This record gives sequence, C-alpha cells and structure tokens, in this order.
Amino acid sequence: MNWIRTRYRLEFLGTWEQINNTNFKVVEFDHFKIQAGLPSFVLSVSEWIEKTNKVGIIVKKGIYGGTYAHKDIAFEFGSAICVPFKLLNILEEK
Repeated sequence: MNWIRTRYRLEFLGTWEQINNTNFKVVEFDHFKIQAGLPSFVLSVSEWIEKTNKVGIIVKKGIYGGTYAHKDIAFEFGSAICVPFKLLNILEEK
C-alpha cells in the first residue's frame, strides 16, 4: 500500500503542514483528502509537494537522491511500518 494515500496519513501530513507551513495550499489538500482511500486514488510524494506547497517532505533527484522528511513525519512513517519502532518511541516518551 502506498503510505501517503491513506486518509489518516493525509490528515496527519495536512495537519502538520497547517501548523508548520504558512504557505500550505489548504484547498488542494482538501481535494486530496476527499479522494483518500478510494481504490482509484493515486498520489505520489512529488505530486503532493507540487500541488500543496508542502515543506515537511522533500524529494531529491540524482545520484544521492531520495525522499526526505521532517523528523515528526519520519517518526509517523516509521510508526506506521514497524510496530517495535512505534513501541520504542512510546517508551522513550515516558
């Protein structure tokens, strides 16, 4: 499953951007949010960045390219794909 396509993840990313990015395009975000979870919904990180003016995730192309995220977003991603990672983060906060 594409991590960014789920409604919960889009809600998380959109809320993070609204808090941390004064130039975030909320109207475009709402368009994606309405479609999230539908079988036909496809969204790449590059498209998300381009359409919403997102700053929490960046994509670099080339030999050392990749997708990079703010620490808050990276922790959410890690928690979504690895239960031990999530539990260790919860224990760390105690």
